[in-house]
Amino acid sequence: MIQVTLKDGSVREAQKGDTILDVAKSIHHGLAKEAVAGIVDGTVQPLSYPLEGDCSLEILKFDDQRGKDVYRHTTSHILAQAVKKLFPEAKLGIGPAIENGFYYDFDLEHRFTEEDLKKIEKEMNRIISQNLPLERFELPREEAVAFMEKQQEPYKVELIRDLPQDAVISFYKQGDFTDLCAGPHLDSTGRVKGNAIKLTSCTGAYWRGDSNRKMLQRVYGTCFMKKDELDAYLARIEEAKKRDHRKLGKELGLF
Repeated sequence: MIQVTLKDGSVREAQKGDTILDVAKSIHHGLAKEAVAGIVDGTVQPLSYPLEGDCSLEILKFDDQRGKDVYRHTTSHILAQAVKKLFPEAKLGIGPAIENGFYYDFDLEHRFTEEDLKKIEKEMNRIISQNLPLERFELPREEAVAFMEKQQEPYKVELIRDLPQDAVISFYKQGDFTDLCAGPHLDSTGRVKGNAIKLTSCTGAYWRGDSNRKMLQRVYGTCFMKKDELDAYLARIEEAKKRDHRKLGKELGLF
């Protein structure tokens, strides 16, 4: 048996090899349902992470900022997978979690339309329904470069080449899609709630923020654990637009 020290200081016994999710289930089934990841000895890990010895553990829910980041970062990968399925010629940039959502940058001659975003959302839901496990693996630098060159992903090759010499180069695979990424992520696409995702806009964004580099298409989105939370967020955004002082000023003839 191993000793697992929880955030509140209490200690639970677990079998060596039990996962974070196993411990969450042993505490309360409701916690297991709401959990998205865990922090083991200070490092964020997926729910499938096995505990091999005595450790500290904090179980993250979507309410926690780090839980939101894991959840939304995974959703950005689902977005990228959906775009590559629908537009195989698209080249991948980066796709982080951000405040209130996530984005992913794409190099694609076709200009995304509102109709495209709806199709991408539909494909994202299909990927979620497949409940694909996210599998992490590492490669040495030159193998990582060769792997991304084979995938014809020049932006990923550039990112790898710019990493420090001692950097750990990791990838996450979900189904037939693999992305260069440091993580962390959810353990499965199925943990994302498909009915609580919304792609909100598409704008231009220079690669790596450099105006001398190519402008890519940045697709923004947001997601929540519950549809009513998404609906409430979208309603707040719409209300904020209505109250925008520039809009009100024009309507009132002030400027």
